[in-house]
Amino acid sequence: MTVTQTTLQLQSHGGTPSYIDVTAQVKEAITASGITTGTVTVISPHTTCAVFFEEFVHDRLEDGTEFLQADLDDVLERITPNQTAVPPEGEYRYPGPEHYADVESWPDAEVYLPGGDKTALLNAEAHIKATILGSSEVFAVIDGKLGVGVTGYIYFVDFDRTRARARKCQVVVMGE
Repeated sequence: MTVTQTTLQLQSHGGTPSYIDVTAQVKEAITASGITTGTVTVISPHTTCAVFFEEFVHDRLEDGTEFLQADLDDVLERITPNQTAVPPEGEYRYPGPEHYADVESWPDAEVYLPGGDKTALLNAEAHIKATILGSSEVFAVIDGKLGVGVTGYIYFVDFDRTRARARKCQVVVMGE
């Protein structure tokens, strides 16, 4: 059995969830692996990010968000509204005082708390949404190709709206 691992370098935009189509890169990783029969696993190592499988949608909002992504955002917003208040105000407990104290001790604390602004860490809903969708997806590799239908696409999503960030996504191909 052969196992290969590829790390995709991605960029989120902040402000709203960042949906990134990684289908082409996953297909490239499968081709580069030389594996013809097996599985490919797409994994997010970030706690506010998820990986999911969905149909490609031709229709988009003015900001470029695909209709199904906008619909997903609407549904998740009903379940888990965006965090707008520093705890204990609002509907979330996270981040708590110990978390803030820990972040303030980090050498790069200014990145996470610019000017000491505690609202910069308000992302409880991003963690919950990522947990609901999950951090990985597994697909079949059949005859050296991604074993999905024509309209099946793989998306990486960063639900953290606090700022733009460099993100990573692992693609592990296993088989023969």
